[in-house]
Amino acid sequence: MNPSLMNSTTTRSQESILATNKVIRNTYVLLSMTLLFSVVTAGISMVMNLPHPGLLLTLAGYFGLLFATAKFRNSSLGLVFVFALTGFMGYTLGPILNAYLSLPNGNQLVMTALGGTGAIFLGLSAYALTTRKDFSFMGGFLIAGILAAFLGGLGAVIFAMPVLSLAISAMFVLLMAGLILYQTSEIIHGGETNYIMATVTLYVSIFNLFTSLLHLLGAMSGGDD
Repeated sequence: MNPSLMNSTTTRSQESILATNKVIRNTYVLLSMTLLFSVVTAGISMVMNLPHPGLLLTLAGYFGLLFATAKFRNSSLGLVFVFALTGFMGYTLGPILNAYLSLPNGNQLVMTALGGTGAIFLGLSAYALTTRKDFSFMGGFLIAGILAAFLGGLGAVIFAMPVLSLAISAMFVLLMAGLILYQTSEIIHGGETNYIMATVTLYVSIFNLFTSLLHLLGAMSGGDD
């Protein structure tokens, strides 16, 4: 084999590894910062006892800010919209946490859901990072599953169907676990090279995982309607 070709291939391989490591580092740094910012906004929302904005405003705010983040993902404005999005989601979480904390076993419920979310995220991320398995095959299934769960969740809210709502929460736990594996794999194998979008995907996974676990735990404890 031509030595110059071997050197060129080696150089490209090293550059690819460095680029991937940079995306991983930037993603987890930004994810940590956005999670912390969400905690702050959720705390402010709780202390001020702010009302939940409601389903329509929540969806409008989420999808609007998500669209803006994707549109400006390659500029500094993308970072602004990431924090706007995660801060807004933190604000919507505040009233939900207040509702659960008002229950007799509220503190235990919230801490258990938080611990479960952390354990699942760290465990799955570590597995994907250490084994470096390719989970790209899950992409189509996850898109279809999330869309079905989203529509089912809307139906459960609109038609007040608590049993369906619980089933959707259980479905979201599985889907978000899969999404964590998928997104981490995409970063490792070069399928996702934008750390802003990678951060948003992982943040949404963590947020939905936490709220879904909280809903399920609340129902099992008899304190959730």
